[in-house]
Amino acid sequence: MHKSILVTGGAGFIGSNFVPYFCEKYPQYKIINLDKLTYAGNLDNLKECDNFSNYVFVHGDICDAQLVEKIFKDYDVRGVIHFAAESHVDNSIKGPGAFINTNIVGTFNLLDVARRHWMDGPGAVKPGYEDCRFHHISTDEVYGTLGDTGMFREDTPYAPNSPYSASKASSDFLVRAYHHTYGMNVTTSNCSNNYGPKQHNEKLIPHIISKALALQPLPIYGTGENIRDWLYVLDHCKAIDLIYHTGHSGETYNIGGRNERNNITIVKTICAILDAKRPRSDGKKYEDLITFVADRAGHDFRYAIDATKLETELGWRADETFDTGIVKTVEWYLK
Repeated sequence: MHKSILVTGGAGFIGSNFVPYFCEKYPQYKIINLDKLTYAGNLDNLKECDNFSNYVFVHGDICDAQLVEKIFKDYDVRGVIHFAAESHVDNSIKGPGAFINTNIVGTFNLLDVARRHWMDGPGAVKPGYEDCRFHHISTDEVYGTLGDTGMFREDTPYAPNSPYSASKASSDFLVRAYHHTYGMNVTTSNCSNNYGPKQHNEKLIPHIISKALALQPLPIYGTGENIRDWLYVLDHCKAIDLIYHTGHSGETYNIGGRNERNNITIVKTICAILDAKRPRSDGKKYEDLITFVADRAGHDFRYAIDATKLETELGWRADETFDTGIVKTVEWYLK
């Protein structure tokens, strides 16, 4: 008998890297991918799953409680891995409503349906449902911003600065509450910036690659000094797998690549790789296309994650450094 696991947002960037990895690694699981297919979801990114008999796609919205209930009933769902989220800060500045709805109400829906399916009451798990777990994927942005030094740890106080990060912080608190109030088996992970194959064009790295190849200006916010910690997407998928299977209930784990780079360095690195792999026909350098644009409203200066807890307690290690991962990423987009 297959154990059914519901993955939400599996057609998005991280989800579409996770789902094929998970289907292949665990043939004994039935993976149900629930995705609304907003602009950020792309079924082309799940072509590999055509070959997996343990994979099912359901087109729908996590905010649709009846649909979520039906999925739990039809498949007797025993686990949730929750990616589905609105995640682009610029979009959250223009239209925060969708972020409140998907990230807060959607997460509540999933938690509440799971609670009723797995539990008879607070602290009372239904017989046979003892190993059901809800894993929630969040972001380092809930911690706010850092100065030149320091890192986000699991005990860093929350201080979200954008409508996006505020909505993710809210969802984290709901997951926490379902553990403390109902005794539900939950884990949460907060990750740094992901990069790699299948990422939507709105995000920095694919955006810069596509603009460069079209010989268009490469826009960088402010002076390009904003710093992010970069995590290769497959390293993130392996961490989620590990936390879902071996993490301690009620715990949060920070996932970071220990690869801090400022934005201008990222862009120059991409330009140098493109110079080598697909030189401009006019003989110029891609770096010549860099332009600076007005800074993003409320732009957090620096994020950096301390992944010590995940590394020491669960034995996780990132396989890629930024220098290896960025080459693989550019090659994927060139293909």
